[in-house]
Amino acid sequence: MSTNEELLQAITAGSEQDSSPNIPENLTVLPLRDVIIYPYMIFPVLIGRTSSLKAVSQALEKDKFIFAATQTQASIDEPELIDVYQHGTICKILQVIRLPNNLLKVLVEGVFHGVIEKPIENPECLEAHIRILKQDDVIQDAELEAYVRKTQEAFSAYVSTNKQLPPEIQSAFENIEDPVRKLFYAAANIDKNVHAKQEILQQTSLKMQYKHLLEMLKDELEVLKLEEELDTKVADSIQKTQRKYYIQEQIRALQKELDGDEELSPEMLTLLHGIESSGMPDDIKKRVLEEFDKFKKTMSMSPEYSVLRTYLETVIGLPWTTVTEDSTDLRHVADILNEDHYNMEKPKERILEFISILKMAGTAKGQILCLSGPPGVGKTSLARSIARALGRSFVRISLGGIRDEAEIRGHRRTYIGAMPGKIIAAMKKAGTVNPVILLDEVDKMSMDFRGDPSAALLEVLDPEQNNAFNDHYLELDYDLSKVLFITTANVKYNIPAPLLDRMEVIDLNSYLDFEKVQIAKKHIVPNLLQEYALKKYKISFSDKALLKIIREYTRESGVRNLEREIASILRKIAKEIVSGNKKNNSKGIKVSEDSIEDYLRTPRFKESNSNLTDKIGIATGLAWTSVGGDTLPVEVSIMPGSERLTLTGKLGDVMKESASAALTYIRSHVEDLSISPGFEKGKEIHIHVPEGAIPKDGPSAGITMTIAMISAATGKPVRGDIAMTGEITLRGMILPIGGLNEKLLAAKRLGIKTVLIPEGNAKDIQEVNPHILKGLNIIPVECLDQALPHAFRKWTATRSDFTSKKNLAIPTPQRKKKKIAVTQSSSSKKRSGRLSRS
Repeated sequence: MSTNEELLQAITAGSEQDSSPNIPENLTVLPLRDVIIYPYMIFPVLIGRTSSLKAVSQALEKDKFIFAATQTQASIDEPELIDVYQHGTICKILQVIRLPNNLLKVLVEGVFHGVIEKPIENPECLEAHIRILKQDDVIQDAELEAYVRKTQEAFSAYVSTNKQLPPEIQSAFENIEDPVRKLFYAAANIDKNVHAKQEILQQTSLKMQYKHLLEMLKDELEVLKLEEELDTKVADSIQKTQRKYYIQEQIRALQKELDGDEELSPEMLTLLHGIESSGMPDDIKKRVLEEFDKFKKTMSMSPEYSVLRTYLETVIGLPWTTVTEDSTDLRHVADILNEDHYNMEKPKERILEFISILKMAGTAKGQILCLSGPPGVGKTSLARSIARALGRSFVRISLGGIRDEAEIRGHRRTYIGAMPGKIIAAMKKAGTVNPVILLDEVDKMSMDFRGDPSAALLEVLDPEQNNAFNDHYLELDYDLSKVLFITTANVKYNIPAPLLDRMEVIDLNSYLDFEKVQIAKKHIVPNLLQEYALKKYKISFSDKALLKIIREYTRESGVRNLEREIASILRKIAKEIVSGNKKNNSKGIKVSEDSIEDYLRTPRFKESNSNLTDKIGIATGLAWTSVGGDTLPVEVSIMPGSERLTLTGKLGDVMKESASAALTYIRSHVEDLSISPGFEKGKEIHIHVPEGAIPKDGPSAGITMTIAMISAATGKPVRGDIAMTGEITLRGMILPIGGLNEKLLAAKRLGIKTVLIPEGNAKDIQEVNPHILKGLNIIPVECLDQALPHAFRKWTATRSDFTSKKNLAIPTPQRKKKKIAVTQSSSSKKRSGRLSRS
């Protein structure tokens, strides 16, 4: 029996109760979720919660009466009385059926409308004192009669409009004479949420209950009316589309019979003319015309129509034969490069070589330059200047953060919204077949499950393959051989090896202070004066003022922060001029060293020589990062405690391994270093690298850690005016490192005069800017015993040259120390003489 039939049988029952059944005042409470039970309603309830099962059990033990109340929030699993509506229905349990999974199906009949008066203590379930709200003596006044009639009209309209309700409900409703039963019957059959239906139970007056019911019916009728209108519109639209398609097909068929061919629309004629006049190769034109034939046969309302049109427009919009003539006047090119950038002799020389080959051979394939250097040194602007000097179009492609191969090769046309990749899009934007394309931040690409974009770039940058680059969207071979590709990177070692192998790397080093001064005077200040419309005020900066900004307000490899600080000063000057606080004179406005602090306040970086004093357990290393070089102080403390090596300062795995290697070397050479054997027994060795919030890694701090530990173990201070860099091995050999130019610049910036470098890096000194070398005493060392006399002011070892190539094995007690010492002493003298001449 369906729910509607159960309601019909309950409400249309011929007999009515003559008197109230014997209902207890205290009843157990059954919380309901997402359902509401009205009086005179028979309803099956599935029960699974323990408290609800006990409530039913206690009700069966008494008079089978239970109070059904709906929860205010269905998500509450263990509700209390405050979690249910206070108004509910007193029900009688008619039948209980046990189901699998410890569920009960309880058939209940709503008897009276009730309200919770007060809770009753019951440890097993919810129980409350219930007051019955009876509507036995209904006074049939005119107002109530009007509500009943209006409700009957609205409910009849609702049933006839709602296709989900059977027509028998209407006839059953009309047969009910009792207005109370009529109310709850109609409310039970309205499709509203339980909170809206609960509003009827919340009212104690029959008229107010009818008023809420009438409002619910009117709302539902409005919703049903809107649904019907929407259904009609959708049906009309579908019918109209089908009819239009049928008529168009008839017209096409008739036109074929009359003309023997299809007439092309103006849009198709434009596309066809574009294909014919594009200058694309014949084999590619043949494939494009095949796509055009598909386009002709596709209905304009089809989704494929717009896909094909976009594809054809993209192919036609690509440059196939348009070439810009290169400027091969070396003097003109050199003037433009010098106008835009100060110094940078090496990259400028390479560009002039490229133009020379271009002028002699007429073409220059395979020219892929990689400008590598810290941020702000002018990599992107140099690429733009190269394009301007050559007279070519310039397009920049940012590769930073790209993870998807489709960003380079494009998406296949099977995907919705597919577009060509960045390379083809750049060629379309350039409008010529020989532009300068800058692949910016090529070292910051990464790979994931969507593919490896660096692998896709291999085809783009390979001169043997890029004459037939195949984009997934185009599915055509496109010639990229005339393009001059320039890439930029902060750290060239982060570029995948196969990709790096296809490039010619040009290192752009950090600017020296005097170079920054010249860049500021020749480029930054004039450009900002032009931008801020201050040229007529003849504002100038003295060299000392610029040096003060560079040294005390910026600390960078490039000039970006320098430009920001100068811009800040000019904005303040502009404000003073506008407000009338600064008057212009014929000589102009001069920004001096003394006025810098007035504009920029307290200096951010104060030069101090306090770090150059000799200290025990502290050595100064040199680090190289993607933003340039920096000093790396290493602190070591040895104290009583658990025997362990503690490393702090957010060190990477490689630095941790360097610290372990340094400690192993010291332990194996305690006698040679004048350290007590077993010095680490019962001691904790703590190595700390300051600025602990910054991650640090790399092997070049190995020599620094070793010397700092030796200083802490011997109590001898390390020279404060010396810095060092190099990887340490277990045999004490100092291995070569990278970033020498940046590290030497960092040492010079701090005021350090002596730098120890690996002997393997001695060949790199000739590549370092002479201005950096000026005033620096650079000492190449091959092994640690050569470094110790320089790192400590007074150093004497029990054995000489104990880590030379002739003595690579770790010393053991069985060896004859005296003989070894004599042999090593001779070797050491020869090596030290060679070093002094280098």
